[in-house]
Amino acid sequence: MPTSSKTTGSIAIRCEEIGKRYLIGEQVRRKTLREKIEEAARAPIRWFSSAWYRQGGGENENTELWALRELSLEIRCGEVLGIIGRNGSGKSTFLKILGGITKPTEGRAIISGRIGSLLEVGTGFHSELTGRENIYLNGAILGMTRREIERKFDEIVEFSECGRMLDTPVKHYSSGMYVRLAFAVAAHLETEILLVDEVLAVGDAAFQKKCLGKLGDAAGDGRIVLFVSHNMLAVDNLCTRAICLHEGRVILEGSPGSVTSRYLQHWLPKFKEVVYDDIETAPGNDIVRLRRACVRPQNGVSSDEITVRSPFVVEFEYWILDPNANLIACVQVFNERGISVFTAATIGQPPTPAGLLRRCFFVPADFMNIGTYNVQLFMYFSGTTRITVSWDDIATFEIHDVASELRGDYHGEWPGVVRPRFDWKTEVLEPLPAQLTGTQDRT
Repeated sequence: MPTSSKTTGSIAIRCEEIGKRYLIGEQVRRKTLREKIEEAARAPIRWFSSAWYRQGGGENENTELWALRELSLEIRCGEVLGIIGRNGSGKSTFLKILGGITKPTEGRAIISGRIGSLLEVGTGFHSELTGRENIYLNGAILGMTRREIERKFDEIVEFSECGRMLDTPVKHYSSGMYVRLAFAVAAHLETEILLVDEVLAVGDAAFQKKCLGKLGDAAGDGRIVLFVSHNMLAVDNLCTRAICLHEGRVILEGSPGSVTSRYLQHWLPKFKEVVYDDIETAPGNDIVRLRRACVRPQNGVSSDEITVRSPFVVEFEYWILDPNANLIACVQVFNERGISVFTAATIGQPPTPAGLLRRCFFVPADFMNIGTYNVQLFMYFSGTTRITVSWDDIATFEIHDVASELRGDYHGEWPGVVRPRFDWKTEVLEPLPAQLTGTQDRT
């Protein structure tokens, strides 16, 4: 039975020229009543002053960053809207505005319906409370009555597969259990609008399949699902419409297949090497900072072409600043659809000293398929699963096809995440009798 009182196809979310601005360098603190009165009195003067700064008349110590700009959109009941784009394009900010977590700087969002959100793992959960208590707490936050929660309670527990740990504080849950319970609560509670931000990035394949099925059921019931993901395949399969954000603006809109294809072809960045010479400004933290990341042919440089026949190197350099940090480096390579192709880690390697290190591994020829790939590098402490730093999309590279002799007479798409070239062995175990071949003598 549909949970929404609205007619399928009617407009439930209308976004009108939404913009969200942040001031980099601005320190926010609570203001006294006197300060607020003085600020109101100075408002006209401040407006003229800011206009003068914008025209180049002065130096403004605060830099403006527009996370969203002039975003107008209508979303109808029953729609599953996929939202894609590079990191920092404004996807999560958009969902936070719709969820009421942050207010827009300009424009407005008119929303008809109750919203449930899963904007990050365990949003709205209290780490000291048990799984059972958090189900009721999160349901109450979403505006559900106790009777409504109790009616869905068994379904939530069954879906999450956390029954054994239900009366244990969630701070003791693994990340997989945490996200399963968080998603189960958000997906089962009776809300008309569901906001989902990269929930499929956590969990195994079986859980991801359950999530997609549940989101599909929600849309079938007339609910709205807004789905942010880097997994282009999930967007294609799940969504009824998609948009692509770039620097806070909608640059593509239409059917999921057309939007993801145009994004991958024209907007996905391609850079095979990044270098940070200054240790003070290099990305990282007080334990480790990135110096360089590079993907290149085994006997070439990063500007050289990589083909399906090329062995290539994934190489990175980083500073270890803490001499007591025994770190494991882990590289994950994703294809253009957001599917993990392989993972490589320095497990079993001896501890490394503090200083500037270079590490690399070699990928053999005839292993990767053609396409565009992204490299993620993260570091975690040996003996734990605690990640200290993660760098997404530190390198993007393409693998091209080669001469047609590798394919024979076939010129179409070569399916598969990888494209290994195996050595085939053929043996004739027993020849076919002559009477079955039609070649026997006729008299």
